Amino acid sequence: MSVPTDGLPPPREAAEALRDLALGKWICQAVYVAADLGIADLLRDGARTADELARTTGVSADALARLLRALVGLGVFAQAGPDRFALAPMGAWLRSDLPGSLRGFCRMVGHPDTWRAWGDLRESVRTGEEAFARLFGVGLFDHMETHPDLAGIFQDAMGSISGMETVAVLDAYDFGGIGTLLDVAGGHGFLLAGILKAHPQMRGVLFDMPHARAGGAALMAREGLADRCRVVTGDMFAEVPGGADACIMKHIVHDWDDARSLTILRNCHQALPAGGKLVVVDMVIPPGPEPHFGKLLDLEMLVVTAGGRERTAAEFERLYGEAGFELTRVVPTAAPVSVVEGRKRA
Repeated sequence: MSVPTDGLPPPREAAEALRDLALGKWICQAVYVAADLGIADLLRDGARTADELARTTGVSADALARLLRALVGLGVFAQAGPDRFALAPMGAWLRSDLPGSLRGFCRMVGHPDTWRAWGDLRESVRTGEEAFARLFGVGLFDHMETHPDLAGIFQDAMGSISGMETVAVLDAYDFGGIGTLLDVAGGHGFLLAGILKAHPQMRGVLFDMPHARAGGAALMAREGLADRCRVVTGDMFAEVPGGADACIMKHIVHDWDDARSLTILRNCHQALPAGGKLVVVDMVIPPGPEPHFGKLLDLEMLVVTAGGRERTAAEFERLYGEAGFELTRVVPTAAPVSVVEGRKRA
C-alpha cells in the first residue's frame, strides 16, 4: 500500500491498523494476567463461571469477568454460556501441562519488571543503552540472581519457546557425526535433551551457571538421559569445558554485545578440537523490509540487555572470523530461528 502523494489522507484501513498496533499494550497485559492466574489450567476440564474462577484465584469476580470477556473477543477463550468461559484453541497454549506451553513466555513478556523496562524504550532509543539496568541498578541476569521468582518464570519462558524451536532445528539441521555435544548456557537443557533423544549414540554436556544446575539435572533425569549427559556449572566468560566435538548455543550470543560475544566464542574455540563445530541457534535478520520476529526481539535486547542484539548473516560471519571460526552455512528453520554453523580453523 503506497502513501498518497496528491494531498489526500491515507486510507482509513491504515489508521485502523495503526490503532490496533498501539493497543498492543492492552492485549499484552490481558494475556499476561490470564497466564499468571493460571486460568487455562482451571479450564482444562471444562467451562467454569467467572465467580468460580475468581474464588479459586482470589481476585474480583466482576473484574475477572471483564478480562475474560475481552480475551474471548480476541479468540483466547470461548464463551460457553451466560458468564461461563471455556478454552479456545489459542488459550489452550496457556495450559502449563501442555508440551510447548506458552504460559511461561506470556508471563515473562508481561512481568512487571520487564514491562517497566519496555516503558523506558524511548530513553533507550535516545541513548542506545539498556533500560533494565538503568531502572533496577543491575542487568536482568544479575537481577534474577536475587529474584528467584522471576528466574523461574524466565526458565519457563525459555522452555515455552524451546519446544517448537527444537523440533524446527532437528527438522532442518543434521547433528549426525557429533559424538559429544556441549550446550553452552543451556539452562535446563530443553534443546540438548531433544537433540540427545533424536541421536541415541550422542553424549551431552549441559553447561550453565550454578542456579540452573538443579533444573537441568532434573530434566535430564525425567527424560531418561542422566547417564548420557553431564551437568557442569561455571562461567562461560571465563572458560568453557573441553572434551566435546561441537558447541551449541541457543539465544545466548544475542544477549551480548560484540566484545562479550567474542569472549564466549573464543572460549568455545579454545575448548574445541581442530575442525570442531560451533552451532549457534538465533534469529538471523533478513536484509529486506519484510516483517520478521527477530526485528522485534532485537528491541527486547536493546531494552533488557547490555548491548545484546539480533544479527544479520554478515554480522555473524564477522564475529565467527574474529573468534577463529569459518562460517560454513546458515540454515533456516520453520521457526523464526536459523542455525548458524561454523568450524574451528586450525
